[in-house]
Amino acid sequence: MVKKIYLIRHGQTYFNVRGIVQGSGVDAPLNDAGRQQAAQFHAAYQHLPFARVYTSTLMRTHQSVQPFLAAGLPQEQHRALDEISWGRREGTRITPEEDIEYHGLLRAWQRGETHLGLAGGESPEQVAARQRPFIDEVLRGRPDEETILVCMHGRAMRVLLCQLLNYPLSAMDHFEHRNLCLYRVHYTGSMFSVQSYMDTSHLM
Repeated sequence: MVKKIYLIRHGQTYFNVRGIVQGSGVDAPLNDAGRQQAAQFHAAYQHLPFARVYTSTLMRTHQSVQPFLAAGLPQEQHRALDEISWGRREGTRITPEEDIEYHGLLRAWQRGETHLGLAGGESPEQVAARQRPFIDEVLRGRPDEETILVCMHGRAMRVLLCQLLNYPLSAMDHFEHRNLCLYRVHYTGSMFSVQSYMDTSHLM
């Protein structure tokens, strides 16, 4: 049996539009555009036999799959799927000076220094560590759930995809994302493969 994982990023929030850092410490709701994105995704994929929907603990992921929950699809929320913590930056708009620091951190991650994080925040390695029990329990340990929907966050999604596909965390920026984009991943029992990459055709 091939396990089919529909992995989506949450819909747009007011903070996304304003360029304010959310991370795991800001529990922002979807804006009108984000709710429309959620409705469009549901319209395109409501016919699929999802066994369950998995979300982070944050409101924006719950709201992104609300049409599926309203139809009776069972849900589990996991802190493992929460966004990376950006520490003291969360809830603030990035200044030009902070933007320089942030892009310096991205370059360090690309060099393999994935143990680093912003002050008070998490590193990609810490995010990966909290995701691993979820991967083992849900993606490998529940073979009866053939098709599942997972809704999470941009940076955390990049970390998860690296782990599923055996990429180093230094390669995570290869996995681009937009609000309510879809990665469709298949698991054969021994390996994962990407069937759809950052698909937004349901938003057209």
